[in-house]
Amino acid sequence: MSRLVHLSDLHFGKDRPDLLAPLLQAVNGFSADLVIISGDLTQRAREREYIAARQFIDQIKAPVLSVPGNHDIPVHRPFTRFFRPWRYYRRQISRDLTPVYQGDDFIAVGMNTVDRFKWQTGRVGWSGLRRACAAFGTATTGQLRVLITHHPLDHPRTTKKKPIPGAGRALGQLLDCGADMILSGHLHIWHAGTFAHRARTTRDKTAIQLHAGTSLSTRQRGEPNDFNVIDISSAQIAITRVGFDDAKGQFEKAEARHFDRASQTFID
Repeated sequence: MSRLVHLSDLHFGKDRPDLLAPLLQAVNGFSADLVIISGDLTQRAREREYIAARQFIDQIKAPVLSVPGNHDIPVHRPFTRFFRPWRYYRRQISRDLTPVYQGDDFIAVGMNTVDRFKWQTGRVGWSGLRRACAAFGTATTGQLRVLITHHPLDHPRTTKKKPIPGAGRALGQLLDCGADMILSGHLHIWHAGTFAHRARTTRDKTAIQLHAGTSLSTRQRGEPNDFNVIDISSAQIAITRVGFDDAKGQFEKAEARHFDRASQTFID
């Protein structure tokens, strides 16, 4: 059995300092095998924001896998955005924008969906799809194939943000090559479900769609700051949403969902 913790949209530079200690305490308290951050570590991609993000990551006891978000390139500095968009990310966070991590019973594959030309909507390139599918091809029998993006490949009706162009086609290819779960952020809302889209080659193949809200920032979209805990076993996947209770000043388990791996359906 393995445990993943999924954070997103930290937005250092627009963060809540009062949440830093409770968030670290909660994350470290779950003793995860891997902590995943699905983008937007910073608000304006300034170096001081990246330094704060690095200091936060250094206090996480588990290994950390991160992908960038659209806020992690400098939208208000066009020259840097077009020619040196990853300067501070690579200096402070990771040189690898598409990291892969092999666990005992999971493989986590990061995909960079940031587009310096279409800052808000992002993109999924064919090279990124090929790289992700190649990584999934190295998974062993029984390993859960987890993809991490910043931009969701499907949007709930409650958001007005534009989806990635060609997201449905990209999702179909990812399902075809074995994706079991796709973690994302960007929308600052929590969601757990399955994709309506199904793979072309395997009629009953779908995947879990899991959005984290914002774990640390003030831009809450009417929802509490939160993160996800994912427990993986051979029979099922248990997803727990952990939200911040402002009255108590701590993160607490808020709701849970269980997904049966054999039937690919949510149990509750």
